[in-house]
Amino acid sequence: MRDGAIPRPLFVAVVTETYPPEVNGVARTIGVMVRLLRARGHRVEVIRPRQGRGDVPAQDQAYAELLRPGLPIPKYGELRLGLPAKRALLARWREARPDVVQVVTEGPLGWTAVAAARKLRIPVVSEFHTNFHTYSRHYGLGALSGAVAGYLRSLHNRSDCTLVPTDELAETLAATGYRELRVVGRGIDTGLFSPARRSVPLRARWGCLGDEPVAIHVGRLAPEKGLDLFVAAALAARQADPRTRIVLVGDGPAGRALRTRHPDFVYAGMRHGTDLATHYASADLLLFPSTTETFGNVTTEALASGLAVSAFDYAAARQHIRHEVSGLLAPPGDRQAFIVNAARLAAEPALRTRLSTAAANVGATLSWERVVDDLEAVFRDLIDRHDRRPSPALGINPRPARNDRAAS
Repeated sequence: MRDGAIPRPLFVAVVTETYPPEVNGVARTIGVMVRLLRARGHRVEVIRPRQGRGDVPAQDQAYAELLRPGLPIPKYGELRLGLPAKRALLARWREARPDVVQVVTEGPLGWTAVAAARKLRIPVVSEFHTNFHTYSRHYGLGALSGAVAGYLRSLHNRSDCTLVPTDELAETLAATGYRELRVVGRGIDTGLFSPARRSVPLRARWGCLGDEPVAIHVGRLAPEKGLDLFVAAALAARQADPRTRIVLVGDGPAGRALRTRHPDFVYAGMRHGTDLATHYASADLLLFPSTTETFGNVTTEALASGLAVSAFDYAAARQHIRHEVSGLLAPPGDRQAFIVNAARLAAEPALRTRLSTAAANVGATLSWERVVDDLEAVFRDLIDRHDRRPSPALGINPRPARNDRAAS
């Protein structure tokens, strides 16, 4: 693009098996990405499984949805796998050719989207969001973890590049045979997640009448989230300061057993938007024991909300927290260090206050706009690379010559 030229709007086809209003980190991330791409004037098409009988595809001049059949994911029934759709995608993209295809998830729908894009020689970007090969060990499918890992690597290596959220993950995947990795980080809504949302009435409902520390867990109540370690760390925090309240936001298959074993904990259930942000800001320390995240949006949301965070030194925590400066980090897998950090946060109010202030300062720098800048740069680079390749006859209209100046 020449200096001073105005980048032309893109047509981006987003293929994902989870999307708002579904509640998980991937759905929230791609929902924000799509909103900001549209705000920049790009045309977006979202192809996803139908979420229920009443699910109606959105449609306007610059945004469309194509809903496909799907099946519930075993033991993760609130999400669906999109069924293969190569023939439908070929027909759709021959009729209205995207500039780039963004494959967010790796189910059958995502796989066939990669295949269709390659057949039509459309640039295709895949995203590595979820450690499914690691999750499988937590659901009695450990014998399949190697096959799942091979499936994921094959899918991603068929795309033009794979997006990952951290340099650490890029290095890990490269060592296992992944090619063409690009780092595009994650942002947060800094207008939503803020210490200013701290609520005295909400804390009172949790039994806090003053400065009692509140230890919070935010996320799916499921085996892969390290809930046994959360409980051990939270109880250690309570032992360090008996006034400590323990709050869990979210739900999932482990919720019933937790409620039975620990009826004294506060179970807030699923929370969204401003309500979720208020729950974050009304706590004091986040205990984040998961070791299965590719990033961990919970960490950055907690930082922006001004919480003192105890986490393992990997993923988002490694990228954004300095130990003893903006949070406390334990070596990956060191359960005892994690528990000790949780107890320190409960026992030392001055430490909590210092880390809280630093955390909020870090969180304020993590805007989504910077992330979408990076995503857009990847799209344009791949499109330019494709345009320079010789194209065999494909039976479709060739891409018109590029002109990055705005149409007059």
